[in-house]
Amino acid sequence: MTDRSEALPLPSSAFVALEDGRFAATGLTRGPWNDMHQHAGPPIALAARAIERAATALGLTHVARLTANLLRPIPIGTLGVEVRTEYAGRNVAHFAARLIADDKEVARFTAVAQRVGEVLIPEDLPGHPLPQAPRPVAESIPQRFPWATKLIGYHDLIESRVAQGVMFRGPSAVWMRTRYPLVPGEAPSPLQRVAVAADSGNGTSAVLDFERYVFVNSDLTVNLLRRPQGEWICIDARTLLGPSGGGLAEARIFDETGLVGRSTQSLAIRRRE
Repeated sequence: MTDRSEALPLPSSAFVALEDGRFAATGLTRGPWNDMHQHAGPPIALAARAIERAATALGLTHVARLTANLLRPIPIGTLGVEVRTEYAGRNVAHFAARLIADDKEVARFTAVAQRVGEVLIPEDLPGHPLPQAPRPVAESIPQRFPWATKLIGYHDLIESRVAQGVMFRGPSAVWMRTRYPLVPGEAPSPLQRVAVAADSGNGTSAVLDFERYVFVNSDLTVNLLRRPQGEWICIDARTLLGPSGGGLAEARIFDETGLVGRSTQSLAIRRRE
């Protein structure tokens, strides 16, 4: 394990684009469960980037749903991204994507994209105006992820501020901002920022001791009711546990203008050896 004091300076992006169309992950993608594996947020965002580009080419600029099936641990190495259009209509299209590492499929995705248009809706509908995050960014408390180590990792990629609760001690709302580009020369889109942040819901709302338990998510589904805006994304999450090694992390997702959508993660729980 390399100490931060002996490491190279922080990378300038989460991934580096290679000449063959693949991407090399940097240390900024490192997750909390294994020093050699990525946090799922950045590679999910990489797939979201490819899906977003395919949808935009069809004039569909709102990705309303993104589901990631995490098949294997994703190594900090080279990733290939493949996207195909399953169906494309005038107003809605369905996409599938996958990530390849070491000639193995490590994650599979489906997504729904929609055409954006102005629609006047009646005032005073139930649930409207859309709710706001528990606390604005400026009034939230800066805090690094509790599992942050001296190794370069996801905790360096993300700037985080607690809007409600306490991270890793039950339900909490955390503002997150991606501090570095996903790939060089590109500002992360709001959708990519959501993808990077949403996969942290099971961690920020953890109810089990991180030192004694593993509670890894095997999937992530994000539903967005509108296009997110800005750099800051708030994940207002809680974790629920079943009696047989299963669990669910669910979250409301906000930007600085209000509610954007929701996310869910299926959890596999076990005691550490």
